[in-house]
Amino acid sequence: MRRSPEEIAKMRKAGKVVAEIHEKTRAIIRPGITTRQIDAVSREVLERRGARSNFLNYHGFPATVCTSPNDMIVHGIPSDLVLVEGDIISVDCGAIVEGYHGDAAYTAPVGEVSQEALRLMEVTEASLWKGIEQLRDGNRLHEVGRAVQDVAEAAGYSVVRNYVGHAIGTEMHEEPQVPNYWPGTPGPRVKVGNVFAIEPMVNVGGPETVELADGWSVVTADGGLSAHFEHTIAVTDAGPEVLTI
Repeated sequence: MRRSPEEIAKMRKAGKVVAEIHEKTRAIIRPGITTRQIDAVSREVLERRGARSNFLNYHGFPATVCTSPNDMIVHGIPSDLVLVEGDIISVDCGAIVEGYHGDAAYTAPVGEVSQEALRLMEVTEASLWKGIEQLRDGNRLHEVGRAVQDVAEAAGYSVVRNYVGHAIGTEMHEEPQVPNYWPGTPGPRVKVGNVFAIEPMVNVGGPETVELADGWSVVTADGGLSAHFEHTIAVTDAGPEVLTI
């Protein structure tokens, strides 16, 4: 769906709230905090900014952020889990302002982490930006996935297939989906006014996933580390505009 400039302006407001949640939660990540404390910071920002969470109560999800450490790829539920030195943690969150959504994620180190973990985070974030570069009027949507996959696999990593990006607007998850890999077809043409959430999930090992018994948390099948980065992006005449910075 093509969004009007007025709609994108509302999504820009939502994106700024998400960016503030990222800033405030990053600032507290250190050994000894719990993932529930990350959620508490997110709730404070949402309340102060007069925004609503698009994660809380989404199909029953009980928090405003997903917190996914180490081999957990996505959808981790905040809890009394204490982060320790050497962990990495993905924080995925969103906001609704005036009926429009923003959605973004980052992965951060907890204290000093391994070189492998640092490299994985660096490559995953780089793959996101390469994907974002493809969001230009007239391009084919699945070039996003090709770009993400090229960066990740060139570094020796794998891209998760079971969870993908998506269009976003008055709902958090809208069609079309945006694979983080080349699915074999070019996909629809990208047009000015389209808005997408691009979110590569990259694993040190294989791409296979397992959903845990809580019905939400998804981990790597082989126990290898995973990183996740995401932004909400509007397609403009001047190229991609990242709304969640």
